[in-house]
Amino acid sequence: MIKRRGTLFVVSAPSGAGKTTLCREIRLRMPDLAYSVSVTTRPPRPGEMDGVDFRFVAVPEFRAMLDRGELAEWATVHGNLYGTRARSLEDALALGRDVLLDIDTQGAAQLRARYPDAVLVFILAPSVKDLEQRLRERRSDAEGEIQRRLVRAREEIALWRRYDYLIVNRDLKEALDQLESIIVAEHCRTARINLTLPDLEVQN
Repeated sequence: MIKRRGTLFVVSAPSGAGKTTLCREIRLRMPDLAYSVSVTTRPPRPGEMDGVDFRFVAVPEFRAMLDRGELAEWATVHGNLYGTRARSLEDALALGRDVLLDIDTQGAAQLRARYPDAVLVFILAPSVKDLEQRLRERRSDAEGEIQRRLVRAREEIALWRRYDYLIVNRDLKEALDQLESIIVAEHCRTARINLTLPDLEVQN
């Protein structure tokens, strides 16, 4: 019999690198992969749904969750608060389910400290020029916000060696294949498995 605790997969990237798309597509490929919906104080973007993309809350509610110790990690990103609820995360891992998190570098560092065996994956665009183009194609941010995100992107890219894996998102399918391979390989890692073999009957 094989028993295993779930594995926590943390995906980070600078804005525009494509991590949200990758995380959405990998969940379609791997439906057994649990996804933790982050809590945020930022307003929804067009097409985003509360409870699906994020749980959108007001600042006082976020602060109350933090005071009650309900968040496994939290950070201020681009002037907004983001966090991950600890209870839903722990419940899924205890049941042996692998969990995917889509969070920034600050949150990833907190989770690595709290869950040393978490698997951290960093997503990069092919270049800063590509990153800027993708941010502009969103048509959801003002020029000042785009420039702030580009400054923050350079700071985040400098942290890539703190991650276990690096994926350069030149092509969505290629990047998706690589992310799937990482998840499958880590799922099979012997250090994460408790294996009990039944007594074998020896026949003469």
